Amino acid sequence: MSAKLDQLSASLQSVLGTKVTKQIRAFDELTIECSARDYLAVCQSLRDDASLKFEQLIDLCGVDYQDFGDGAYDGLRYAVVVHFLSVTLNQRVRLRVFATDEDFPVLPTLVDLWPVANWFEREAFDLFGIMFENHPDLRRLLTDYGFVGHPFRKDFPMIGNVEMRYDPEQQRVIYQPVSIELRNNVPRVIRDEGVHHG
Repeated sequence: MSAKLDQLSASLQSVLGTKVTKQIRAFDELTIECSARDYLAVCQSLRDDASLKFEQLIDLCGVDYQDFGDGAYDGLRYAVVVHFLSVTLNQRVRLRVFATDEDFPVLPTLVDLWPVANWFEREAFDLFGIMFENHPDLRRLLTDYGFVGHPFRKDFPMIGNVEMRYDPEQQRVIYQPVSIELRNNVPRVIRDEGVHHG
C-alpha cells in the first residue's frame, strides 16, 4: 500500500475515531463507513479538518443491497455512497452509510455542507426512494411527476407498472396499466444433429 494511503488512513482514524465503523482498502482507494447518526458529523469533519480538507463532493448515489452476493448478504438494504476529493491535499475517499429503516430509508441532507449534493440526493430519492431530511427541494428529478415507485429498487418490475401513450381521441397523453405480455427471453437453439453436410 502506498505511503499516501497509509497517511490518509491514519488521519481518518485520528480525526474520526470510533465514528468510522469500517475501513476498506481496495484498488488503491479507501472506503469508510459510519452509522446514520454520525453521518453529518463525519462529513463536517471530512470537509473542515486540516488533515482531511475534502472540499469537493464529487458524487453521491443510492445503492440497494437486496439480494447482494446472490442472497448471502444479511445487512441493511439501502445505502448512500459519497465520493469526496481534497484538491488541497490531492486525496480521495469514499463514504458509505446505511439507512436504518428499510421501509422508510432516511438520512440527513448534505446540502448545507456541499450545495452540489442537491441534485445527487434528488436522484437517489427518485430512483431508490431514499429520503433526505431537511433537503430544500426533495422532488423527483428523472421520472415523470405522476410516476409511482422507485425504478432502481431491486424489487421494481422490469417492465414497470404503467405505460403512457398518446390518445388521439382525448388528444392528450394518458397512463394505463402495462399491457406487455411477459415472454420467455431464453433463445431457442435448433440443432440439425441427424443431418450431415458433405
